[in-house]
Amino acid sequence: MTTHLEALQGALAGALGERAAISVALGEITVVVKAADYHAAMQTLRDDPALGFDTLIDICGIDYSTYGEGTWDGLRFASVAHLLSVKHNWRVRVRVFCPDDDMPLVASVTDIWRAANWYERESFDMYGILYEGHNDLRRILTDYGFIGHPFRKDFPVAGYVEMRYDADQKRVVYQPVTIEPRENVPRVIREENYGMK
Repeated sequence: MTTHLEALQGALAGALGERAAISVALGEITVVVKAADYHAAMQTLRDDPALGFDTLIDICGIDYSTYGEGTWDGLRFASVAHLLSVKHNWRVRVRVFCPDDDMPLVASVTDIWRAANWYERESFDMYGILYEGHNDLRRILTDYGFIGHPFRKDFPVAGYVEMRYDADQKRVVYQPVTIEPRENVPRVIREENYGMK
């Protein structure tokens, strides 16, 4: 007798074939597809009756540049989608790596799931991942004049510019960051008999 997870794994392998690497860890299935196969694989995941992933739960970006304490030697950026099949009560994670670290680009899935619109915009805004075919890819959480992508590992903690309201000019002004970087090392003070009476 096959388990629910094994049935899903078999259905995924049958539908996606060689286009996907399927792994199981901690009771969850992750499907990794190449950028060239991403859109077709996502279409299959939704339209194949044996799978029926009709709901897109989330899409997020990932920056692997410091993953594994800097030992990661793969591609830097990935886009990860979480899908749900209401009919079969299945969940799956789909990961696609962007083939170019300098210009991370993967296909948009907004034509498959309309819910992908804001998720892809957020991933673009925070990580700089471009979604080819997205009809309105612009910032969604940061200001339109914001420089950089704040969730990238190489983005400075204090940012590049700070914004404040200038009462004399009666408008918002941008200026270089004036915060001096410092290292915060917590001091732990414990007496020898701390907690003892």
